[in-house]
Amino acid sequence: MTIEETAGQIVEEFSVYDDWLDKYNYLIETGKDVPLIDARYKTNNYLITGCQSRVWLHASLSEGRVYFSADSDAVITKGIINLLIRVFSGRTPDEILQAKLEFLDQIGLKEHLSPTRSNGLLSMVKQMKLYAQVYKLKMSN
Repeated sequence: MTIEETAGQIVEEFSVYDDWLDKYNYLIETGKDVPLIDARYKTNNYLITGCQSRVWLHASLSEGRVYFSADSDAVITKGIINLLIRVFSGRTPDEILQAKLEFLDQIGLKEHLSPTRSNGLLSMVKQMKLYAQVYKLKMSN
């Protein structure tokens, strides 16, 4: 599946719910599926700055593709990072860097998050794209 196809699947999943309380509950449920970060990476080095809650993110490169794992101390944030991992993990650095992520607006996530959670979302995306940029440079050397 492409990034767009995966994002479309997420939009479909969220379209089932009319009420934002139900969407939040679904987001919390999806957080239970996040590929958990290995305990050795739950350090300040892997903590995303700019998030109100604590979010650890680890990336690895295998056969030209970036794979992410994460954890958070907040259930909604864990759901958000899981959505991003679903879209980005297993992609090439270029695919990650070129991704538009319009699905976040399509599901209404940005407009229904508090300003601090919205900043956290942007910080997560920024960190994931930063990993992709570093791995792209590493692959070209």
